[in-house]
Formats: sequence, C-alpha cells, structure tokens
Amino acid sequence: MPGPDQRRHIRTPFSCRIKITHESVGELLVKTRDISDGGVFVVLNPDQIPPVGTVLQGQVQGLMEDAPVLSMQVVRVEAGGVGLRFLDQDD
Repeated sequence: MPGPDQRRHIRTPFSCRIKITHESVGELLVKTRDISDGGVFVVLNPDQIPPVGTVLQGQVQGLMEDAPVLSMQVVRVEAGGVGLRFLDQDD
C-alpha cells in the first residue's frame, strides 16, 4: 500500500456530511475533510469508528435527494479522524 507521500489519487479539500453505518456504531453523521477518487477522510474521534480493515457503509447527505450508499473500508486512523477507501462492488 502506498505511503502518505505515494498516493495514487490527488486529494481535494471538500466539506460535506456523510452518514456512516456499521453494526458496531449504528449511524454516525460526520464531516469530511478531503476526498479523492480513491476515498475520503472524515473528521471524528477515532474511538467512534471500528478498527482498520472494517468495511462500513457511507452515504453523502444533503447534496442530492437519493445519494448512493457506498461500501468503504477503514484504512487509516489519526487523532483527528479516519481515512476511508471506496470499495469497488466486487471487493
């Protein structure tokens, strides 16, 4: 997996709300910090999210009436939040 200075996708600062759903946390409404073609970084207390490797569901809130629900995997945990990788339908 590429390190922080070897990213495959360019990050773009982007702030919106995402609803994250997982059986261990229920539903959380969180704010994004940035987004790329490969994933998104969400701002939250790392204790609120399951460990690295966990697959959860995410849905953008407020930008469109019926945004798709996407599968995402926790790939990075920092003091200010977590990095989530978008999963292809066949992952």
